[in-house]
Parts: sequence; C-alpha cells; structure tokens
Amino acid sequence: MEIWSAAITLFLIMDPLGNLPVFMSILKNVPEERQKAVLIRELLIALFVMIVFLFAGQTILNFMNLRTEAVSISGGIILFIIAIRMIFPVPMKPGEDAPSEEPFIVPLAIPLIAGPSLLASLMLLSNRQPDMTLQWTGAAIGAWAVSSLILLSGPRIFKLLGKRGLMACERLMGMILVMLSVQMLLDGFANYFK
Repeated sequence: MEIWSAAITLFLIMDPLGNLPVFMSILKNVPEERQKAVLIRELLIALFVMIVFLFAGQTILNFMNLRTEAVSISGGIILFIIAIRMIFPVPMKPGEDAPSEEPFIVPLAIPLIAGPSLLASLMLLSNRQPDMTLQWTGAAIGAWAVSSLILLSGPRIFKLLGKRGLMACERLMGMILVMLSVQMLLDGFANYFK
C-alpha cells in the first residue's frame, strides 16, 4: 500500500464529515468559548492513541497473543458495521440527547476519531511493512490533520453543505468503506489459510 492510499483510507475510516453532526451535537452543551479548546484536546488525545497503536502494534498483538490475521478480520467486521451504519443511519430516539457535561476522551477522541477500525488498520500497516513505519506515521498525521481541519471548521461546513449534503457525503464514504472492509476481511482470510 502506498502512503497516499494509506492516508486516504485512514481519512475515510475517521469519517470527519459523517461525524461532524455527532461532534456538534455532543459539543452543543459545552460553552461556546470552550468548544474549540475541547475539540483540540480531543483531537490531540486521538492522535496520541493513533501513534501508540502504530508504533506498539506488534507489541500489543504479542502481549494479547493475537495474530495479524485476527486483527485484519475483526477490523474488517467492525469497519463493515460502521460503514453500514453510515449508509443506513439509525435515528436518535426522541428522549435521547447529548450528555450535559464536557466530554473527555470518550466519545470524541475514542471511538469517534480513533476508533477500533482505525487502530486495527494502523496496527496492520505497521505489522505488514514495519520498515515503512515513518511513512505510515506521515500518512496517519496527514489524515488526522485533514480530519481535524474539517472538524474545527464544523459550523461553516454544516452551513455550506447543509444536513442533506453531509448525509450524502457520509453515505458515499460508507459505500467506499464497505469495499475497504470486505478487502480487509478477504486479506485476513487469505493470509490465515496460506
């Protein structure tokens, strides 16, 4: 996998456009002057977690006695479920609302930015081609930076695209992620049966 395709894949998995309404909903109860600071903090926490999983992926797998194929297959399944939810979103129940306190780590940093599929993808990248860890770091930081810009520009993007535009972008990303998840599953099974 090339650096650009890795960065695009990681960006699609992060799904900043699809998560934008969720971020805005979660942050709506946070005072307006604190929202940007909270978002930046959560983005930095997510980046730290991503880098840890990228560099310590093999150690984590060895400690938990997991094979790369298991991560590929489970990551593909989780990514498939996320993609299906992007294409067919589940509406919120009438009584459901955003939490009233300021979010910390959960749910913004983890799992909305650095979710299980992203972390599994980072571990797979570092395990398959460990000699390219610095390039994968660049791809991860690039995807994170673009996602961060989108999330920090959330209110302007929401006004520009509107709710329907964001839904269309999310569904398009969901369809692409379905294909990526199936490829992850096929790669995992192919490597397991070799």
